[in-house]
Amino acid sequence: MYFYEVAILASPLSSLTYHFDIEIKIGTLVDVVLRNKTSKGVVVSTCQKPEFKTNEIVGVSEFFYSKKQVKLATFISNYYFSSLGEALGLMTPYDAQAKASHRFQESKATDNNGQGTDGLPLAESSITLSKKQNEALSSLQKHNVSLLFGDTGSGKTEIYMKYFEQILACGSRSIFLMPEISLTPQMETRLKEHFGDAVVMWHSKLTPLQKRKALEKIYDGTAYIIAGPRSALFLPIENLGLIVVDEEHDDSYKSSSRPRYNARDIAIYMGKLYDVPVVLGSATPSLNSYVKFPHARLKGGHFSSNKEFVYERSVETLSPLILSTLKASVEAKEQSIVFLPTRANFKYLICQDCGHTYECVFCSIGMSIHQHSRALKCHYCNATQAIPQVCSECGSGNLTSSRLGTAEAVKNISEEFPHANVEQFDRDSITTQNKLKKALKRFNDKETDILVGTQMLSKGHDYHGVTLAVVLGMDNMLNMGDYRAREKALSSLIQVAGRSGRKKSAKVLVQSFNEEFFSTYMDNYEAFLEEEKTYREDLYPPYKKLCRVLFSDKNGLKAKEQMLKMQEALKSFSHVEIVGYGKCGIERVANKYRFEILLRSDKSTDIIKAVSTCRVDLAEVDMDPIEFG
Repeated sequence: MYFYEVAILASPLSSLTYHFDIEIKIGTLVDVVLRNKTSKGVVVSTCQKPEFKTNEIVGVSEFFYSKKQVKLATFISNYYFSSLGEALGLMTPYDAQAKASHRFQESKATDNNGQGTDGLPLAESSITLSKKQNEALSSLQKHNVSLLFGDTGSGKTEIYMKYFEQILACGSRSIFLMPEISLTPQMETRLKEHFGDAVVMWHSKLTPLQKRKALEKIYDGTAYIIAGPRSALFLPIENLGLIVVDEEHDDSYKSSSRPRYNARDIAIYMGKLYDVPVVLGSATPSLNSYVKFPHARLKGGHFSSNKEFVYERSVETLSPLILSTLKASVEAKEQSIVFLPTRANFKYLICQDCGHTYECVFCSIGMSIHQHSRALKCHYCNATQAIPQVCSECGSGNLTSSRLGTAEAVKNISEEFPHANVEQFDRDSITTQNKLKKALKRFNDKETDILVGTQMLSKGHDYHGVTLAVVLGMDNMLNMGDYRAREKALSSLIQVAGRSGRKKSAKVLVQSFNEEFFSTYMDNYEAFLEEEKTYREDLYPPYKKLCRVLFSDKNGLKAKEQMLKMQEALKSFSHVEIVGYGKCGIERVANKYRFEILLRSDKSTDIIKAVSTCRVDLAEVDMDPIEFG
């Protein structure tokens, strides 16, 4: 009789002990009975016969997780405080039968059907890079992890594709990560135009049939470039040669549910685990990546048209200037995009006359309005002050916290211009891949005059005919209770502005009281990153590690007691600072009361040790948090 530790897939439970009368390889997917139900589990280790009675493994499948997959899952489980079963649940297993078939196919070389004599697919046409692009690629190839810091339109995608071409020529495979499904249609077209059937797209909106066909190509080895958002990282890819993480700054790489991993950081860990190079790319890279990794700088772009920036000192509203500028664009039969930041959970107090916002005196972070307690509160250290009646800068009583949403903006613009085609472009309206493709096609076919959207607008879509970009809500972004507020606001503006003026001259109309900040760095993001370094030193990442611990329960007293118990225990760890603790910004969600502790330290290992030692039942741990609401 053999005894095994089995991790229950996608379950928060620790590994459980089962027995079987035949030896099973580590990593094998098995069926086990748990609470009178059959569940999927993974054999993660052998063990001695325990003193208690064990259940028998009821089924052994052909599917298995490789040693590296198990090692990766173990890292995710330990670092991000999830169970091993939850971490393995992210991954797609190998198929033993398909693997044998794949080996047989690889042993056969052919020289027809568009394949080389080594059996590898050939690219449709040769990618030719400019001198600058070749220099950037050469620089990237010298490092295990590197950053491609390239302006919008500078040709980052061509560099990725040339790198893919070289990896494919060696018979190896590449993973191409994108932050969201919304980026996949146009990228799929570009990749397939060049690499044909060697490309497989992978994301959550695929139908079961599409997923099965994609997996068949991955299993049989005919997929050489696997592209998609976070989940594409965890596919059973043999002979991996390269990982590219495009738009590496994007928050979509961070999972908001357990395991709360960041796919960019996992890609870097996988690069070490699989001994393959990792390339991070962005026009507005995160300060973390800029500080940590060598970068190749690619300036300028393919688009030679001019952009005129106009700043309007105003709060977030469809002002007369915006409406008159949109009207001129519509009458000229040209296209516009209107950007509003993703609607935050909190409102920030802004003076309509001078643009002053209220910052925490301890954290230099925007304070949020809590109307029910009539207070301004910092979501880092919980410092609180009464809501002022007049502006502390100019004495005006014209203080506001109003926000404008995309649906309201579409309604107002449509009423103003009844003959214009105005379309909403956000996650509320674009719910499927098909809707996304159709919306982009309508816009590029000039059926849509004005596209109104949130962050989805700023992603890497090619809008060919945009001559006007209207950007609202920049001051709200700039003053959010987030240490990355300046980075996120400037990055968003640069990304949105980059969607306009690709064929003709364009105007970018920015509603902000902070023209000096934005205009200083619009064409010099590098200078901003250098300045931001000094602002974050000794306080925030990349110089410090942060961890947010959340407690929620229908019994608010219980949640608070658990928080206080853990907070008291954490005091004994001198290398871990308790930045703040108390009620969450949104105190109650889904009828559960929520509390939190924010921790800071020089090393993640110190935080992991402290949290592991002091963790209580209700504690939900978020390492390297990006959400502080």
